[in-house]
Amino acid sequence: MRLADRLRVETMRATARFTVSYGDNLRFAGTDLPAPEKVRVPTRHGRVPVHLYRPPGAGDAAVHVHLHGGAFLMRHPAMDDWWCRYLAATAGVVVANVDFEVAPRVAYPVAQHQAHDVAASFARDGARVSVGGFSSGGGLAASVALQARDSGSFTPTLQVLGIPSLDLAAEPRDGDPGMISPALRRLVRRVYLPDPASRREPYASPLLADDLTGLPPAVVLTAERDILRAEGDAYAERLRAAGVRVVHDVTPGVDHYFLTEDPVRARTTMAMVAAEVRAAGQPRMAPPGRS
Repeated sequence: MRLADRLRVETMRATARFTVSYGDNLRFAGTDLPAPEKVRVPTRHGRVPVHLYRPPGAGDAAVHVHLHGGAFLMRHPAMDDWWCRYLAATAGVVVANVDFEVAPRVAYPVAQHQAHDVAASFARDGARVSVGGFSSGGGLAASVALQARDSGSFTPTLQVLGIPSLDLAAEPRDGDPGMISPALRRLVRRVYLPDPASRREPYASPLLADDLTGLPPAVVLTAERDILRAEGDAYAERLRAAGVRVVHDVTPGVDHYFLTEDPVRARTTMAMVAAEVRAAGQPRMAPPGRS
């Protein structure tokens, strides 16, 4: 790894808690919830901290496993505290915000494995578990769904893919417009996926998976001016073609920070996602005549 890359990534990691505050204008609900409970969940790459947000009277509520963004470079789950509180309060689920490891301390597939293993651990004993994330976290959520299907570990009830990064093999082009620069995308590839062949693996780039059948229902959120929009739009179409139920919502006129850039519309978008998460967490009714 280049020394300059390591220094840049370590700086991003160390300063994330001071520089990332994009959801501050989206705290529409859940601000009165207590601080999240911190637990450590075993994975094949060690124990991973998880921040649990519990709604009042949670009891045996369903669990939504959330995977934060940060381009596999920033380890700062609190960047999505606003979203975890909102979901817990409005969808009535326990939100598990996963503090997975990132570059340069690890490389692919560590974050993907940790995300899957944490979600699978919450799905034990028949618990209903959905999974979701934003940006790189959205790509991780799609990866978790693929890993769960392929391994038979558990069946997510829903995947929420917010402005997801789904193709890490695509070569960034100089001059690409938008908030996510070609330089940043190249940095991610160099430090988290240094082996070029790994970038084409489906758990790194879900859009490149050969088969999407048998995956859970999906909410796919994309933004009109986001450089990642094409990946999300294409994945939504491929899921539909594979027979998967998809809710695909495109926020017009905005870039990657699609909710922050249009907080008025964000209320509607967030409420729709919360309703989907709530519905996915409800126990299935047995068919008539069966116990």
